Amino acid sequence: MKIIIVGCGKVGAALTAQLSREDNLVTVIDTDSIVVRNVSNTYDVMGIVGNGASYQVLQEADIEHADLMIAVTKSDEMNLLCCVIAKQAADCHTIARVRNPMYREEREFIRKKLGLSMIINPEHAAAMEMARLLRFPSAIEIDSFSRGRIEMLRFKVPETSKIVHMSLRELAGALQYSLLVCAVERNGEVYIPDGNFVIQAKDSLSIITTPQNAESLFKKIGVHTNKVHNTMIVGGGEITYYLAKSLANMNVDVKIIEKNKDRCEVLSEALPDATVIYGDGSDQELLKEERIQNMDSFVACTDMDEENIILSLYAKEKVSSKVVTKINHLEFNDVIHSLNLDSLIYPKHITAEYILQYVRAMKNSIGSNVETLYKLMEDRVEALEFIVNQNCRMIGIRLQDMKTRPNLLVAAINRQGKVIIPGGQDSFEAGDSVIIVTTETGLQDIHEILAE
Repeated sequence: MKIIIVGCGKVGAALTAQLSREDNLVTVIDTDSIVVRNVSNTYDVMGIVGNGASYQVLQEADIEHADLMIAVTKSDEMNLLCCVIAKQAADCHTIARVRNPMYREEREFIRKKLGLSMIINPEHAAAMEMARLLRFPSAIEIDSFSRGRIEMLRFKVPETSKIVHMSLRELAGALQYSLLVCAVERNGEVYIPDGNFVIQAKDSLSIITTPQNAESLFKKIGVHTNKVHNTMIVGGGEITYYLAKSLANMNVDVKIIEKNKDRCEVLSEALPDATVIYGDGSDQELLKEERIQNMDSFVACTDMDEENIILSLYAKEKVSSKVVTKINHLEFNDVIHSLNLDSLIYPKHITAEYILQYVRAMKNSIGSNVETLYKLMEDRVEALEFIVNQNCRMIGIRLQDMKTRPNLLVAAINRQGKVIIPGGQDSFEAGDSVIIVTTETGLQDIHEILAE
């Protein structure tokens, strides 16, 4: 596919890296010549210095033959204008990053009227992921499939858990519960396990379950759910606004600490159910005064990664259930993960994930398409949801008769709202949504799960 990316910031660079790696012909546009040169040289893509809303610049990027234009500059209005001009210049798909909450309620109206394929709001997407984690704090990470009917939860196995030293085959029998462990991270190594895999303490397990069964399942395996009743958020940006609104609907008490007085007034008016404190959230005495030690959960959501990390390390010793840390930059992942923080949220990574999902769906063959895509365990594992179409040649073949790629697992089937944890006798039917977990990244069609 021929793809034009306008804006070479963190999201633009992350998209360029992934899309160029998947054999797409990528052209990047930015007004900063140094940034364009760095991105084009690093990822071996074509770079153009200029305004992405200029028809002349888009012509130089060969917009007439482009399949997709993605606008991820710092300005919402610029992104929308880029997409409008691209639609007028060529019959291509367009995606715009739009962050201002003012446009949130009008998102579908704007998308339809301007003819956009997709609008992505990274702050709202990050806030929804944080809300899922606070709803189920025992999990390190929660990914949702089939419009919320299926969830993949990642958690660390406590040393006291009854499942330590059990094989996965023994685990299924002992729990008398339909459970599938999709992926395991142990000492920096990632495994797609089979029934003989033996669980050890401190393993990071990713399991497939339904939201209704998650709590009872965690109780059975000896992991406390620790429901959250209150939370403290440091930083009053747009993510905090969306998160506080979502938590209010979950009857969670919210306390926000923000050091900008004007922003405090805006938040107080917009969030009547939240307590907004004017002050410096990095002040240890203020945190004590606001009773951080009585909080169930804590969210470090300032604009500075260093401050978020330090606050989270401090909060881990104080709060009872959950600490969530927002990370803005994608570099130094190894260092950040070595700090043993609780749950990390990367808004820019989430944005790139959503857009990559759409690109893969565009490239699908007639057998299926990518409905959902998550990159797990520092991008070493992908969990994909495919919709099986009527002309898929894999329909009716039992899973035990399929020769699938190594390090790949058929994790779940959603059939008309019924969730199936598949065994060897199960097969695909038209209309199924199928979840695949694999270390083979870049799959675009369900037929690609088969071994060559």
